[in-house]
Amino acid sequence: MRTIIRLLPLLMLVALLGCSKETKPALEGNPAPDFTLNTLNGEVVKLSELRGQVVLLNFWATWCPPCRQEIPSMMRLNAAMAGKPFRMLCVSIDDGGKVAVEEFFRKSGFTLPALLDGDKRAGKLYGLTGVPETFVISKSGVILKKVVGAMEWDQPEVIGFLNEAMNK
Repeated sequence: MRTIIRLLPLLMLVALLGCSKETKPALEGNPAPDFTLNTLNGEVVKLSELRGQVVLLNFWATWCPPCRQEIPSMMRLNAAMAGKPFRMLCVSIDDGGKVAVEEFFRKSGFTLPALLDGDKRAGKLYGLTGVPETFVISKSGVILKKVVGAMEWDQPEVIGFLNEAMNK
């Protein structure tokens, strides 16, 4: 019993240290957590290397109905932003990785600038609670907006917000 009592402070310290390492959710106004992921064709994308561009960071999955619903508007938004300091990153959390995403695109006819996060490390950095979740990141790397759930991304209000962010 005395041994347990002597070890109790040490056990409490270990428990406290373990808790302090938990990932905090990414919040508006805070720096966007950095990550490095691969595209479908193997290109390496590091978020911090996109400074100077507004980034629309969307976490999605092929099996997610709301994710599939918002893809056409995301494709239109990406086309509307061509040539501007804007980058869309659509991070797939599919367990099937590249094969699942490529098959989905082939069958659906959709395309997105997809990154692969099968182990969900990037998703954990952002404190995902589900998909779709989207973060708008400023040119300086700060989270401007977090959107939970699907939306129509090519609406004039969204394009206006993004254009304003690009001009700051």
